[in-house]
Amino acid sequence: MYLTGFENEFSSEDPRCPGSLPEGQNSPQVCPYGLYAEQLSGSAFTCPRPANKRSWLYRILPSVKHKPFTAVPCGNLTENWNEVEPDPNQLRWLPFIIPKSTEKKVDFVAGLHTICGAGDAKTRNGIGIHVYACNTSMVDRCFNNSDGDFLIVPQQGEVLITTEFGKMMVEPNEICVIQQGMRFSVDVFGETRGYILEVYGAHFELPDLGPIGANGLANPRDFLCPVAWYEDRKVPSGYTVINKYQGKLFACQQDFSPFNVVAWHGNYTPYKYNLKNFMAINCVAFDHADPSIFTVLTAKSTKPGVAIADFVIFPPRWGVADNTFRPPYYHRNCMSEFMGLIKGHYEAKEEGFLPGGGSLHSMMTPHGPDADCFEKNSTAELKPERVAEGTMAFMFESSFSMAVTKWGLQTCQRLDKTYYQCWEPLRSHFNPNWKPRKQ
Repeated sequence: MYLTGFENEFSSEDPRCPGSLPEGQNSPQVCPYGLYAEQLSGSAFTCPRPANKRSWLYRILPSVKHKPFTAVPCGNLTENWNEVEPDPNQLRWLPFIIPKSTEKKVDFVAGLHTICGAGDAKTRNGIGIHVYACNTSMVDRCFNNSDGDFLIVPQQGEVLITTEFGKMMVEPNEICVIQQGMRFSVDVFGETRGYILEVYGAHFELPDLGPIGANGLANPRDFLCPVAWYEDRKVPSGYTVINKYQGKLFACQQDFSPFNVVAWHGNYTPYKYNLKNFMAINCVAFDHADPSIFTVLTAKSTKPGVAIADFVIFPPRWGVADNTFRPPYYHRNCMSEFMGLIKGHYEAKEEGFLPGGGSLHSMMTPHGPDADCFEKNSTAELKPERVAEGTMAFMFESSFSMAVTKWGLQTCQRLDKTYYQCWEPLRSHFNPNWKPRKQ
């Protein structure tokens, strides 16, 4: 079960404990059922009301009851953007490998790998792009990101995410956002893979619609938030809380489950969204509109109109533009563009760009349709047609100039070094004797 809406003032009680939310105040002297009141703040206390984010959690034991944190290995999760020299080339990765459960058990945290990113969690300004590839559920372990928000994009295999606010089942073609500081655990049901966009210093919000009007793109009513669920479970052998803090991992032990929140209220919650509900806007006359019309969520910077990161999708839609080259145009951009593919075939590159893989077109690096796509669509009969049917590609776009990690360039061994060749067959069509048609 879920609550519907985006950034609403929600409230939820586990039905096993009716009346567990205090009436008329947040922190009574004695909470119902003998619970502890704990506030989780996602913004400064003094933020303007539209940007103020916090929730009150009523829990069996407070989260402060734990042993000290100690450093643990980070694996391939990193914020070191200087491991290797910069690479301005167009980069494409073959599908990232999922470890076989028969060879090694790997859960969500152990399966995190950083591909690229920029900025600094300490100064609260930047992003990281990761993939997760795992085959087993987290057992008596949870994860907490003190650095920023995780936008999770499952590509293969559904994930059951247990949070302090309740549970969410998230399937491929859905996304979820776990905001800064929220503890969660991930159950999987086989070999599982997906992408993560992490932002420091800002939260995701719906893009402004401007002249589009009051409705369109991702509508607030289609976002889902979990309902309260708790477990009063002792773990004498130790429950591990893993904390991502200043780009490093730390772990502490406690003897109880952290998912002991009986009731909660507020506007700072995890949430999920089904991409099939996106109401696409597209060109109905001529030319190819900019991909910003497909923005689902944005994390704004302090500069108006410039995002730390946008989450953009390329959903199934109609193409009807007249006298137009309909695929994406050739482009050089002051933004960085990481693309992934959940399913199907991306229209501008039907070969080589595969589900579970990715591409990075860095700041001012030229990119665009491959040679086959250009030739085909330069001579195609222009009639109304479905575009991207059975496909869902997406883009993490950022104003940061992202560095690729050593794992992304070398260790993963998935970098497609032939990528540039898809543009090699492009040939000149220039005709100096061309004359405009007489009207």
